[in-house]
Amino acid sequence: MSIEEIKRKISLGENIAVEFKRCGNGMQKDVYETVCSFSNRFGGDIFCGVLDDGAIEGIPEGAAQAIVNNFVKAISNEDLFQPKLFITPEIVLIDGKLIIHIHVPFSSELCRYKKEIYDRIGESDVIVKSTSKIVELGIRKQNVYTEQKVFPFATISELNADLIERARRMAVYKNENHPWKNLSDMELLRSARLFGEDLETGKEGINLAGLLLFGRDDVIGSACPSYKTDAILKKVNTDRYDDRQIISTNLIDSFDQLVQFGQKHLWDKFHIEGMQAVSLRDKILREMISNILMHREYVSPYVSRFIIEEDRMYTENPCKALDYFKLTPDNFTPVSKNPIIASFFVQIGNADELGSGIRNLFKYTKLYSGEEPTMIENDIFKTEIPLNNSYSADANKGARQNETEAALSLNQQKIIKLIKEQPQISAEQIAKELDLSSRTVERNLQELKNMSVIERAGSKKDGRWVII
Repeated sequence: MSIEEIKRKISLGENIAVEFKRCGNGMQKDVYETVCSFSNRFGGDIFCGVLDDGAIEGIPEGAAQAIVNNFVKAISNEDLFQPKLFITPEIVLIDGKLIIHIHVPFSSELCRYKKEIYDRIGESDVIVKSTSKIVELGIRKQNVYTEQKVFPFATISELNADLIERARRMAVYKNENHPWKNLSDMELLRSARLFGEDLETGKEGINLAGLLLFGRDDVIGSACPSYKTDAILKKVNTDRYDDRQIISTNLIDSFDQLVQFGQKHLWDKFHIEGMQAVSLRDKILREMISNILMHREYVSPYVSRFIIEEDRMYTENPCKALDYFKLTPDNFTPVSKNPIIASFFVQIGNADELGSGIRNLFKYTKLYSGEEPTMIENDIFKTEIPLNNSYSADANKGARQNETEAALSLNQQKIIKLIKEQPQISAEQIAKELDLSSRTVERNLQELKNMSVIERAGSKKDGRWVII
């Protein structure tokens, strides 16, 4: 890791994957506890010689190498660590002071320090005792998806045939030539990867994704007893609730019921997109609800929640988090937590391709509330949408458009004209067409995005420009 990168990480402070240790003349046991917890999470960085507030105190020059040597011996000692770890710290000179940087990689095995299992919760290292939490740690380390768990004794009779036919009609409505159109129920299950083989036992059966999508309620309760979503309205009686609906049925009906709960309690503001009126409320609900159902960790005992309050609504769902930060369209890397369920939702029209949801949420929330949503990926994934009933994106829209047009430079107006004619045009092509430097075009494109005049849809290579 470069000096600049180390400084940047230290400047951000301690978090789920960064820890500061004073050290002095030697490492205390809390350093090894952090090593264990990072190994059981998704790795992290320990900076020894740095105070809790991020100030670099340093380590005595004569003690640094001895501290590293003792550390390597400790993590290789099977009486202390099971399994023993192989980590090489680096001694770094920053602003005239020595620190020790320890990068702890993620391990596929469950790590113990002095026979205790540690996990990283926020900025703390905690001992894990409960069986359910240890199971969750094991699941996190598996390179498999729990939705793929096969139930060999579950047959097609445990499924709701009417739901399968309904899903078939939904897929065909979206695409009249959809391959499910002429498939039998069992062929549809296999095509959607809802009927598979347990590679350990060789037995075939319906998997958890299939039961969650098509199973009868009693079957879902047996296969996944902790699964349910708690929908709550808290506007007047904030200590308790004004309305509540506990939903524990199949995912297809759950999606409809959760959307209907939101429709009942949220304003449906008028908005014109192009030449067509659209429901901003329904656009936002579709993304929030599909996300809470598609990307939930279904073996977790945590109950998913959808809560509407006076000035916000939010969802919380257990998640097999791959990182721990605030998500934006710029830093988001789309990774499906349940690819079978996510793909099925796309087929029936309840979701779009992976990665489009976060862009849609940011776009439509800004139009609905005048603010941006907040999305935090952690063990509990949280999406929060601000609510402002007095805000209307369409009010005085013409006046705002005139103000925006008046603020555009001549180059920016030329760029917009090109984009209207060729939405897939690249920045390089714009520079060539207008005889401008690449730097000038990039600066103007960024200014237009900052003014919410244009946005980029799709990848850098195959995407297109959209005029807002």
